[in-house]
Parts: sequence; C-alpha cells; structure tokens
Amino acid sequence: MSTEQHQAPPPEQIMAQFINGKVVAMSVSVAAKLRIADKLAQSPLTNEELARDTKTHPQSLSRLMRALVSVGIFAQDAAGRYQLTALSQLLRTGVKGSMRGMADFMGADWSWTAWGHLMHSVKTGTTAFNDVFGEPCFDYLGRHPEESAVFNEAMVGFSSGLADGIIKAFDFGRFNTIMDVGGGHGGLLLAILQATPKLKGIVFDAPHVVAGAVEAIRQAGLADRCTTTGGDFFQSVPGNVDAYVLKHIIHDWNDVDAARILKTLRHGCKPGAKLILVEGVIPENNEPHFGKLLDLEMLVVASGRERTQAEFKQLLSQAGFRLEKVHATQSPVDVIEAVAV
Repeated sequence: MSTEQHQAPPPEQIMAQFINGKVVAMSVSVAAKLRIADKLAQSPLTNEELARDTKTHPQSLSRLMRALVSVGIFAQDAAGRYQLTALSQLLRTGVKGSMRGMADFMGADWSWTAWGHLMHSVKTGTTAFNDVFGEPCFDYLGRHPEESAVFNEAMVGFSSGLADGIIKAFDFGRFNTIMDVGGGHGGLLLAILQATPKLKGIVFDAPHVVAGAVEAIRQAGLADRCTTTGGDFFQSVPGNVDAYVLKHIIHDWNDVDAARILKTLRHGCKPGAKLILVEGVIPENNEPHFGKLLDLEMLVVASGRERTQAEFKQLLSQAGFRLEKVHATQSPVDVIEAVAV
C-alpha cells in the first residue's frame, strides 16, 4: 500500500495560476475564433495542416497549441497530430452545450478592452464599457452586427447548456401559454416547448433580435405552438399569458432599471400570473460560486449585477410580485418563482 500523500500546491503556484489566468482565457478564445475544434472534429491534424487550414503562422500556432495541450484543452498523439479532448469538444460549433460562442465573446476586442478598465469601475462604481466606448453595451451591439452575432451565439450556447437543468427543476406543464421576455432567438423557450408537448409559447424581444427566432422556430417544427412579438420591455409587454420567463435579463440592469422592467410586466399581467426568473442566486457566504465572478462581468460590461435571494425578494416586492420559491438546478443558475399580487 502506498503511503505517498498528495500535498496541495504551494501558495506561490496557486497565485501564479490566478495571475496568468488571462493567458489561458485568451488562448482558448483565439482557438474558438479559429474554429480549431471544428477542424479537428473531422480528423486529427499536424501543426502544418492546421496552420494551413486556419491561415496562421505555423510556429506561432505551434506555441499556442503547445500551451493549450499542456492544460488539457487539446491533445497530441505520438505522430504529433492534434486531437480533441472532452474540453475542446465544448469548443465545437453547433453541438449541444457548445461554449465556442462564449469563448469567442469573452476574448472579443470590445469585451477585453472594457475589462482592461476594471480599476475604473471599482473606483467609481460606473460601468467601464460605457466610459470606454461612450455608450451602453447593448446600444453598441445594436450598431455593430458582427459583434452582436458573436454575443448572440454566446448567449444561445449558454442557454442550451442550461435548458435541461431548468426543465428538470421546474414544472412548466402547469401552464397553457408562457412568454420568454428578452428571449433572443428562442433557445430556452424552444427547449421548454419540446419537453412540454401541450404548452404554447411566445418569444418577446427587440424587433431586430426576435427576427432571428422565426427560422429557429421553423427548424424546430414548433411554428404551430410558438410565435414571436417585437417590443421594448421598458415600455410594454403583452399580457394574457400564464407565465413570463426571463432568463438572465434582470441581472443585466441596476436596481432602478430592473424594477422598471418588472413593473412594466406587472402592469400588463393579470393577478396570479407567474413570473419565472432564471438567474444565478448568490449565496450569503464566502464559498466559491459562479455568480460572484459573473457579477464582475456585469459591473464592467453590462451595468448590471448578480443578487442574493434577499435582494431578489426586495426587488420583486417593489414591482408587485411575491417571491414564492427558489428552485435549485444542476447548473450555475436557479429558477426563481414569483407571483403577481
């Protein structure tokens, strides 16, 4: 029997990993932009073959891949050909749970530039992105279709990875019609409808965004049960549905604007209507939690914030909703169930 014991890495090694985190993050993002995982999904490739296919500098690509192989993102066989691992499978385009879009988004120039001004946000409490680019993130994306496409792919991929956990944690079968407010291209709603045969749904978002849901609905074979509506959730949201679903919408906004959205919903809905918020609920302790890191993304880029259960309860109460239950899922998000009072 071996008596060898595994000791924790020394603090210097752990701190070095944290400090150099940007190196891995940007390397993964570049690999995602180059769609290296998609190319390796077809067959293993040598560095020369991969450089030719990606139109990159062979020696520099070799250095990038060496670093990514060393942390387990890719692998290399005895013949020197690069291969996929379980991690890089998640960088493939179009596969369930793909994180390619998220990796591309996190390393995008406009996102990276804003994060370079984290100190400004910490000192002033203002959103670094707004100060650097002179406008809010969503206004910027509305004027830059290529960047908007990267962002939308990231959100669709993120939603697809969460949908199964959300559906298992919450019973949508109790409703006749639900509306996905700020639903983008309908990724979450379509998954819910596919799992709930008699349910009908409506995707609500800005007109230029929700237009992209029409084809997704058709391809999913749900045109008979799902429609789209364009609008502005700060102005009005159609009523006469049993429940409203908002996934990662409220966290995009500060308390004042979040309350405005919720009050708009409350104004248009009937008493007793359900409000389903899909958000990360930050626990009131100092244990690691994804939401505590995502909260900094909201500070730097989106003018929003993550919240605790108590903060959600207070925000909902101000807008005329009562928090009834928080349903935990097998993912970084929770399902917050509230009712219009």
